Amino acid sequence: MQWFAPFPIPESPFPISHQSKILSLGSCFAQTIGQKMLAHKFDCLVNPFGTIFHPMVLGDLLDHATLLDKAEENGIIERDGVYYYLGAHSDLFAFSREELAEKYHTQLAVVKDYLENGSHAILTLGTSWIYKTEGFGRVANCHKLPQKLFRKKLVPLEEMVSHLSHVFGNISRINPELKIILTVSPVRHIKDGIPENQLSKSLLRVLCHELENRFSNTIYFPAYEILIDELRDYRFYKEDLIHPSVEAENYIWKKWGNSNFSEETRHKTEQIHKINQELAHRPLNPKSDAHRKFLRNLLQKLERLNGEFDFSKEMENVTTQLG
Repeated sequence: MQWFAPFPIPESPFPISHQSKILSLGSCFAQTIGQKMLAHKFDCLVNPFGTIFHPMVLGDLLDHATLLDKAEENGIIERDGVYYYLGAHSDLFAFSREELAEKYHTQLAVVKDYLENGSHAILTLGTSWIYKTEGFGRVANCHKLPQKLFRKKLVPLEEMVSHLSHVFGNISRINPELKIILTVSPVRHIKDGIPENQLSKSLLRVLCHELENRFSNTIYFPAYEILIDELRDYRFYKEDLIHPSVEAENYIWKKWGNSNFSEETRHKTEQIHKINQELAHRPLNPKSDAHRKFLRNLLQKLERLNGEFDFSKEMENVTTQLG
């Protein structure tokens, strides 16, 4: 019996290779796919501002990066001696206002480099619900501030299309060769409510469709549909019933590779995956002759691949284990 209905995902017209320079920004899928790209030795910058959920906040950050805007003073907040920025996730923090402003500006400069010189940008949209403050405007994260300081709003489709069209147009002018891959995060925002989450995700999906139609350098990858339709069972979620399980992430990663990687890139990725599995091996007896032989063979494999990929840290670690 066939227990689910798979659907074909065409090969991308903008294939990714190990020569690509990739920016991955947005909600949890951007983090997951970006970390897997890094683990497989792709040049990928992953969420330098932390997880960003709303497409317009994502657009704001891309605009600020192109202009190298400074952090707004009224957006810097302090809690328990730690400083955060309303325009970024709490992953971006510091222990003084000056340090935080400098960190924010440094990350903007790195993102600008990837926008100007990169080949691909993966942008994952998480929710259509946005939070705003009276003074700062739309925020990336509430940083555990009192709820009364924020207004929650479901942003109309037209407003999101207009904003991101403006941002994509600016990006195209500074780097006409940059390819944009849009995805909708399969992570469920059930705190908003189940019907409200579905409404939010439907707006994001139409937003991606509109942007794909407007910009020839933009395509959509159906990460959301893979989990919601192909893997439509709670066993493919973690215990919180919100985030995809490891098995689901790996399944989507395989679909991602089949769509976005050439046969040669898939082959190299598989080689690196096998190496990563061997590097993760934990022996019962690290001092045994069998394990030392395993390490010597692993070191030889790393040396062969190190000419093309940077395995210097891994080689150093294996050499240390060999003594």
